[in-house]
Amino acid sequence: MPKRGKKDVGVADPKQEGAEPEKKKAKKSGSKKADQETDGPIMYSDHPEKQTSAKGKKWNLKVTSWNVDGIRAWVKKNGLEWVREESPDILCLQETKCGESALPAEVKDMPEYPNKYWACSDEKEGYSGVAVLSKKKPIKVTYGIGVEEHDKEGRVITAEFDKFFLVAAYVPNSGRGLVRLDYRQKWDVDFRAYLKSLDKKKPLILCGDLNVAHKEIDLKNPKTNKKTAGFTVEEREGFTSLLEEGFADSFRHLYPDTQYAYTFWTYMMNARGKNVGWRLDYFVLSDALLDNLCDSKIRSKVMGSDHCPITLLLAV
Repeated sequence: MPKRGKKDVGVADPKQEGAEPEKKKAKKSGSKKADQETDGPIMYSDHPEKQTSAKGKKWNLKVTSWNVDGIRAWVKKNGLEWVREESPDILCLQETKCGESALPAEVKDMPEYPNKYWACSDEKEGYSGVAVLSKKKPIKVTYGIGVEEHDKEGRVITAEFDKFFLVAAYVPNSGRGLVRLDYRQKWDVDFRAYLKSLDKKKPLILCGDLNVAHKEIDLKNPKTNKKTAGFTVEEREGFTSLLEEGFADSFRHLYPDTQYAYTFWTYMMNARGKNVGWRLDYFVLSDALLDNLCDSKIRSKVMGSDHCPITLLLAV
């Protein structure tokens, strides 16, 4: 179901979101940016793939994360075909909207990923949900963050591997009218504490739809979205507080000034065609893993959902 009227969406009313670009005074011709905008929307092109870390080690771990906006619809849109082409070692999915018993056979029977783990909402059918599919069997898999209030919505799976934890998450949205902003702030505090507790044992990779555009560069229309879910001061400060605890936004670590790099576009008003989007999907790494980071990719041309997939390359 398209994200036209549901509450857990990552953006609010399109009038607030700015599905149409803001009207601005005409720019003087001659500047590169002015000429580009005159020619049409500025689209993001992924950088050439970096094969090695800063220390020259070649990547040997590929992780892909994708908010599929309903796994049954995503399968029908040929999402699995792209996954097989990308061939990540670990695939993390968010907003599956599906209990394990109702999963499409095409996903349940994937031989490429013999190790599959699912979490879904205990109370709401077709709501939330995350999954981790892995070629290698994890040492241990846990569900939730140990706080009953949060864990009933099926938002977190943690898989422990030899050298790292992988945390796949679908962070709660503050909702239209910010009706869940207070709850979201409590989630941020509790989730941060959970991640810190893991990081004391071994470094971690956090991935998923984190439902926040951290900086103005991370969405098309920041000025009109200051009070929109996903770009409130409180949510952005929550993400900043997480990074200050010894974690890094892998994409911005590598590409601090890259513009127009978004991972979500509302279905309305041809937002994706105009690249009027938000960067809501992340790979956040423990600082201890930054020397292992090779690349953090945004596969913005891949269709199948209102989010695009993102891919992490690590040398571990």
